[in-house]
Amino acid sequence: MNELERLQKILAQAGIASRRKCEELILSGVVAVNGETVTTLGVKADPAVDVITVKGRPIRNEQKLYLVMNKPKGVITSASDPQGRKIVSDFLPGIKERVYPVGRLDYDTEGLLLLTNDGEFANLLTHPSHHVPKTYLATVKGIPHGTALEKLQKGIKLEDGMTQPAEVEYQDVDPEKKQATIMITIYEGRNRQVRRMFEAISHPVTRLKRIRFGELGLMNLQRGKYRHLTPKEVQELKDIALKTHKVQK
Repeated sequence: MNELERLQKILAQAGIASRRKCEELILSGVVAVNGETVTTLGVKADPAVDVITVKGRPIRNEQKLYLVMNKPKGVITSASDPQGRKIVSDFLPGIKERVYPVGRLDYDTEGLLLLTNDGEFANLLTHPSHHVPKTYLATVKGIPHGTALEKLQKGIKLEDGMTQPAEVEYQDVDPEKKQATIMITIYEGRNRQVRRMFEAISHPVTRLKRIRFGELGLMNLQRGKYRHLTPKEVQELKDIALKTHKVQK
């Protein structure tokens, strides 16, 4: 007899969405087990025996996919866009399974984007208790003084609270264009966080590119292209999430 598992975990493992999103689906009343609608968390089921449906469609265990993409600027990470803008799935030829981003890059941000249909993997890397480092190159207006960057290093107050300390260093300074490129590593995943941090020191971002997620870099991946992660890379990402979780305890 198989061990019963929480419904949101079963849905996440089936590639429906991240565990947190699956919890929202359950609470919204679109998930049913053996024909009975479930609207509370904590319900357990056996995916090998029970018939589990989402919006009337039975779930199935998909092959787990782990992708890294070099997202171009001007592409959104949503599954669809009513305004008709390009979405990341437009750049995934040959991928038939439904994959979704691990975290997000906003419309104007480019660079490294992870995609998967493994909800447990996505939850592990994005959960607030797992401080997985993410590194960006930010081109900003003006040339920030070292004292301004120190504010980012120590943590700076935003409208949603103080940020965690960040790692920052100059990459390039262009006095003629009155701009600088700063490499910044953050350990959180707030909405538009890097942009808001630089706005807080009066040096707004004009270009933003994520170059690393954990220890995973873009390497020679061309803009708009993707590749499958190796099993070793997947495991390394899991390991760093678990490691940072233990460090924070």
